[in-house]
Amino acid sequence: MVNFDEFYSDRAGKMRKSEIRELLKVTQDPEIISFAGGLPNPLSFPISDLKIIVQNVLNNHGKVALQYGATQGINELREIISERSHKEGMTVGASPENLMITSGSQQALDAVGKIFLNPGDVALVGLPSYLGGINAFRSYEANLVGVPLDKDGIQMDLLEEKIKELIKQDQPVKFIYTIPTFQNPAGTVLPESRRKKMIEIAHEYNLLIIEDDPYSKLRYDSAALKPIKAFDDEGRVIYMSTFSKILAPGLRLAWIIASEEVMRKLALCKQAQDLCSAPFSQYIAYEYMKSGSMDLHIMKICEMYKPKRNIMMDSMKLYFPDGYICNRPKGGMFAWVTLPEQIDTEAMFLDAFKEKVAYVHGKAFCVDGGGSSSMRLNFSYSTNEQLDEGMKRLGTVIERKMKVLCR
Repeated sequence: MVNFDEFYSDRAGKMRKSEIRELLKVTQDPEIISFAGGLPNPLSFPISDLKIIVQNVLNNHGKVALQYGATQGINELREIISERSHKEGMTVGASPENLMITSGSQQALDAVGKIFLNPGDVALVGLPSYLGGINAFRSYEANLVGVPLDKDGIQMDLLEEKIKELIKQDQPVKFIYTIPTFQNPAGTVLPESRRKKMIEIAHEYNLLIIEDDPYSKLRYDSAALKPIKAFDDEGRVIYMSTFSKILAPGLRLAWIIASEEVMRKLALCKQAQDLCSAPFSQYIAYEYMKSGSMDLHIMKICEMYKPKRNIMMDSMKLYFPDGYICNRPKGGMFAWVTLPEQIDTEAMFLDAFKEKVAYVHGKAFCVDGGGSSSMRLNFSYSTNEQLDEGMKRLGTVIERKMKVLCR
């Protein structure tokens, strides 16, 4: 037998399993109601429309759609995304030349880590923050430092204090990673005043902002906000978004917007990753956007997800014992629940699994080891009946745990 440990790089040896991916493996049992994955609801996929579009793509673009493509993506898709970005307030630095199509947002996060992070470099993330971003940056041996969130997202005074503290320790910050709108996992929305303040802080301390924006179109109770990138006149903000939540994750398409100088490095990085994202998927997304169907489709997704959010929150009130905290998310796909501090949600997962209900424990999202009494619950994927029954099962588990701990 070959001992492969002798061959792995030091970097590979430090790689960690994704908590969510590991949990998804054990929740394949159809009897388990899983709130663990960040999955869109498959009933939201516009399959009938896509059947027609796929045929159109093959008829009109077949020879180029099935061939290798340009690293930054097909011009048609980049142009239509650029036009949409301008309408959303990104009037500077969001031309097609500033835009690259990626094979999902995870590839964009990996590329950002690759071009900016040396071992030991500091990146600031929220407490809690998206696990996929944490894992991407950790794979480049970054020193991830957390900044607490409140009900309105990352706290600017604490952010600035942390930057000053790190500078005193001769640990300058490379970038801030943020999901400002319907944050994963906390569901918070950063107000416009904080978005502008973050730009000011980035300018004052000469650092970058990585703005991850997969959920902003999934709004249920709030008006649209301009992305942080809209307030950026220096090119300090690198913006990314995805088709996974507004069309279909199986297309594996996202995009990243950055200054032309940074884009040159990102393109070189992508060439080494996969040469180009699938032109066939890109033409499907382009034709769907060109048809004018996207906005109506997003509206239909929101009409599907809002009642699911409501059922989860109402069932939580009905079945959970007193003492939990969960701010009602105004959009996105997740609820962030904090239980009494004596409950460890990682340890409680086995009890929940026995009751055939699953979630992701809070420590997976916290780079400081915190979050032990919290958990993330996804409401977009389950049926309405499963949402109610799953909250009932979880409430039973929590109540039983509290009785044991209070003896």
